[in-house]
Amino acid sequence: MIALLQRVARASVAVDEKVIGEAGRGLCVFVCAVKGDTEEKVRALAQRVLRYRIFEDDAGKMNRSVADIKGGLLVVSQFTLAADTSRGNRPSFTPAAAPDEALRLFDIFVEECKASGLPVGTGSFGAHMVVNIVNDGPVTIWLEN
Repeated sequence: MIALLQRVARASVAVDEKVIGEAGRGLCVFVCAVKGDTEEKVRALAQRVLRYRIFEDDAGKMNRSVADIKGGLLVVSQFTLAADTSRGNRPSFTPAAAPDEALRLFDIFVEECKASGLPVGTGSFGAHMVVNIVNDGPVTIWLEN
């Protein structure tokens, strides 16, 4: 699974002009299941996201996690993170997991995040979404498990 983390002041996602998920200070996490992902890998990546230290401490160092700051998460499925761009001028998405399996793994990722007790908003798997992000920093980190 791939996760693209963006540290945000706030973020929201809308489908058909209706906001369906949002988060205040915290993370917007775009996730993509790839072929070969397992439930164990997905849960481990979710835990890594929750513990990843990209928020500043009192000394201005990135030493705090979203859990440490009791921030929110907006988790959005984004299969395009699996793009193979090694050839040509159009990406191939063959590395992405099949839709049914990707949805199952996305739900596990969200479940693991919610188990932290932090507020978690989500997009709608497979829908056309409009994501509004106020990036803080900017800080954008790519994680893969």
